[in-house]
Amino acid sequence: MMALVNPHGSKKQLMPLLLKGAEREDEIKRAEKMPRVEITSKESGDILMLGMGAFTPLNGFMVKDDYEGCIEEMKLRKVDPGVMWPLPVTLAIDEDTRKSIKEGQEVALYDKETGELMATMKVEEIWEPDKRKECELCFKGAGADSERFWDVALEDHPGVQQVMNAPKYYAGGPIKALSEKDFAQKYGEAYMHPSVARKIFEERGWSTVAAFQTRNPIHRSHEYLCKIAQEVLDGVFIHALVGKLKPGDIPGEKRMECYKVLIDNYFNKERTVLGVYPLEMRYGGPKEALLHGIFRQNFGCSHLIIGRDHAGVGDFYGLFEAQEIYDRLWPGALELQPLKIDWTFWCYKCGGMASLKTCPHGKEDRCVVSGTKFRRLMSEGGEVPAEFSRPEVLEILRDYYANLTEKVKIKKGAFEDIPAGK
Repeated sequence: MMALVNPHGSKKQLMPLLLKGAEREDEIKRAEKMPRVEITSKESGDILMLGMGAFTPLNGFMVKDDYEGCIEEMKLRKVDPGVMWPLPVTLAIDEDTRKSIKEGQEVALYDKETGELMATMKVEEIWEPDKRKECELCFKGAGADSERFWDVALEDHPGVQQVMNAPKYYAGGPIKALSEKDFAQKYGEAYMHPSVARKIFEERGWSTVAAFQTRNPIHRSHEYLCKIAQEVLDGVFIHALVGKLKPGDIPGEKRMECYKVLIDNYFNKERTVLGVYPLEMRYGGPKEALLHGIFRQNFGCSHLIIGRDHAGVGDFYGLFEAQEIYDRLWPGALELQPLKIDWTFWCYKCGGMASLKTCPHGKEDRCVVSGTKFRRLMSEGGEVPAEFSRPEVLEILRDYYANLTEKVKIKKGAFEDIPAGK
C-alpha cells in the first residue's frame, strides 16, 4: 500500500503545539503570573490550528522575518527557511499592550470574547507592519491594479477590513496551546486532528485523498465535485470550516445536519470522511487556496478540490485564479496537488450535472448553482429549484430559515449574471 503524503515542511512530520495532562495544568498555573494579552476570535482559531498541528511547520505567531518572507515571496525565512507559506499568521496588539510587554517576555493569550485562556507565548519580536503592503500582496487579484483595489477593498473585502482594522503592532513568537474551546463537544468525532484523520485514511487503505473545502451546505454542484474526486481517487474528505463566519452564513451545527443527511442518503460511506476545522475564513482567494492546500496536506490529503472562485469574495478574483496559482508554485513547494474542476451546473438537456468541459448546450439550458444565490433564495423564502440541492437538505434549511428570529438578507451573488461560457 502506498503511503499518505508527508506533512508540510522540511521535517515532514506533524508538529502539534497543544499541551495535555500534567504539562498543560502546569502551564495554566504559570500563565496566572504572566501579563494578559487579549486576542480576537481569528487569532484563537489560528491557535487551535497550531495546537492540533494543522499549521505545521509553524511554531506560533510569525516573527518579522517569517511575516515578510510570507507576504513578499510566500516563503518562510526563519522557522523553516524556504518552505512555502502564502498568508501570514499574526498576532496584533494595540499601543497599550505594546507598552506593557517586552521582547523576551512570556505572556498569556486570552480570547477577548469568551475570556478563555488559549495559549502562552514567548514574545520574540514586536514590530509595526506595513498593512497596506500586506493587503495588496495577499488580497489583490492578479488582474487588478492598486488604485482599483483600494477603491473597493476597504468597504467590500472582509479580509482587508480585518487587517486594516486590527491593532497597530504585531507580536510574534512560539506558543504553547492550552485550549480547544468546545468544538469537540459541538461536533463530536468530526472535530479531528490531522493525526486522527491520517489514521482513518490509513485504516481504510487510502493513499490518495481529495479534500473538499466548504463553509456552506453542500448543493448539487458541490456534490458533483466530490463524486468526481471519488471516481479518480481513493476517497474524499469533506472538511467544513466551523470557525466564526460572516453575517448571513449558516451556523456550523445546522450545516452538519445537512452534511450528514446528504452523506447518509447519497454518498458511498466507505469512500467518504466528514470532518470540521476551527479556522476563520480570510477571503484570500488564490493564496487562501494555497493555505487550504497546506493544512489539508497535514491532514493527509493528496489533493484539494478547486472549482470556481475558491475562497473568493465578491468579484475580487478571477473565477479560476485559485487554480492558476498552483501552476506558478516552484517544484517541491507542496506535495498536495490541486484537483481542478471547471464550472459545474445542472443541464436540463443533459439530464444531470455537467461542466463547461462536458456539456455542449447553451446557457438557457443550464441551472447554475451559486452558494450565494442559494442562501438568498432560502432566506427570502423564494422558490429553490430542485436541481439546486437534495430534498432532505432543502427541508433542513427551510426549517432553519423559517425559524430565524432575524432575517438576514444576502447580497446578490457575483456569479448569477456571468455568462456561463466565461
